[in-house]
Amino acid sequence: MTDCVSSSEPPGAAPIITRARAARAEGLRSVHELRGFATARGRYNLPTLNEPASTSGIRNLLEEVRAGRLDVEEGLNRLRSWPIRDLGHTRVDTQRELRCGHAEVVFGEGKTSEQILEIAAAILEQHGRLLVTRVRPDAAAALVKRFPAAVHHPLSRTVSIENGRVNAGEGAGEGLVLVVSAGTSDLPVAEEAAVTARHAGARVEELVDVGVAGIHRLLAHQAKLRSARALVVVAGMEGALPSVVGGLVDRPVIAVPTSVGYGASFGGLAALLAMLNSCAAGISVVNIDNGFGAGYMAAMINRGASARNP
Repeated sequence: MTDCVSSSEPPGAAPIITRARAARAEGLRSVHELRGFATARGRYNLPTLNEPASTSGIRNLLEEVRAGRLDVEEGLNRLRSWPIRDLGHTRVDTQRELRCGHAEVVFGEGKTSEQILEIAAAILEQHGRLLVTRVRPDAAAALVKRFPAAVHHPLSRTVSIENGRVNAGEGAGEGLVLVVSAGTSDLPVAEEAAVTARHAGARVEELVDVGVAGIHRLLAHQAKLRSARALVVVAGMEGALPSVVGGLVDRPVIAVPTSVGYGASFGGLAALLAMLNSCAAGISVVNIDNGFGAGYMAAMINRGASARNP
């Protein structure tokens, strides 16, 4: 185990360092226990939790648990923070599902096809399923060629691999996340939200082209709106649809502004500001065109409701 602090110790660190070293001398193996001595976590190099896991490292941890030198809960706590799969260009967080409930998702924009393939292989090796967003057509083609189970969703620029997971298909999954889009031009962002929520285990349904210019199209589906555990509402232009939906339901509404619109929409800024200034309660807002963020949040809300109402 490395020292708890760096060699360049900031002023006032000596008491913390002394207590941390004393704790180690007394055999306190838990990093969580050491944090009680070194409270300024961001300023000191706490030991080993950010180092890549190896077979030998995991074996040693399991041997300590078997020998009774480490209890099961502490062993699990150590595993929550590592390993990291270091690919050189990327440090893949292969334990994110253990900590956060879902595996790391790959943001494809700005990455080469080769980098995406390497990252995908590392995540699949650990988790058996994968989601890549904002993926270029050439990278999507490379993923489909390399991994036969890969499904390319060209409209949303996403690629998903479920490998036979039961809740991967249309109409499957738990609860209900409803993705509502104002116009056909908003569908790429809406589909990104739907693919993400479905990948995260939610049952997803979609209402398309129900914007406020023809409000009767939305009002015809009020029963469905109220049946969802969480709603993702996607709109460009003036961004009014989330406010309308928020006034009709008693469920969380996640508003997604899109960059659809003419000049004064300022690439989605007008819709974003309108949603942030909504007078309807129960609305949260994500970034412009961020279907992934909205779908992920909706799936988390949906899963929490499922846990409370099994």
